[in-house]
Amino acid sequence: MARDSKKMLMLEAAANIVNEQGSDSLTLDAVAERAGVSKGGLIYHFKNKDALIRGLVDHANQLYRDNVDSYIKHDDADGRWLRAFIEATRHNRVVNGDITSGMMAAQGINRELLTPLQETYTEWQENIVAEDIDNVDATIIRLAVDGLWLSEIFGLDAIDDEMREKILNRLSQYTQR
Repeated sequence: MARDSKKMLMLEAAANIVNEQGSDSLTLDAVAERAGVSKGGLIYHFKNKDALIRGLVDHANQLYRDNVDSYIKHDDADGRWLRAFIEATRHNRVVNGDITSGMMAAQGINRELLTPLQETYTEWQENIVAEDIDNVDATIIRLAVDGLWLSEIFGLDAIDDEMREKILNRLSQYTQR
């Protein structure tokens, strides 16, 4: 198995632990066991718990950027950043769990490790408000999408798939003139 695929296996194991048991259960021993690697093999890639969480956050950040970028390149009209954000949420529900695991681990253990995601959000917000949509409306739409995503992650959404689609469709309509 290549180094990168082993590293990904370890990150997936760490994400699963955080998603299933919470960030308090994230230990190097638990990740090594879950990934089926030795602790020394894990430490080769991630020197300590902070490095592992940094790896989770970097992985989450790249996944999220790739998700949004995959939709932005097919749209050149105003509101494209918001629509890409909406579509990434619509179509990447499962992947979003992996993204969130890094955020939860960093939030619970070392908030400074969230910096890459904070920088991504700052960049996206700048892109969103630079388009020809009212800045307040654009920000409300982005926050609504984030709220839906977070409510799903924490099991607080209380809506069915049909309502979810209607909400995302309406938010997308708000981005078009």
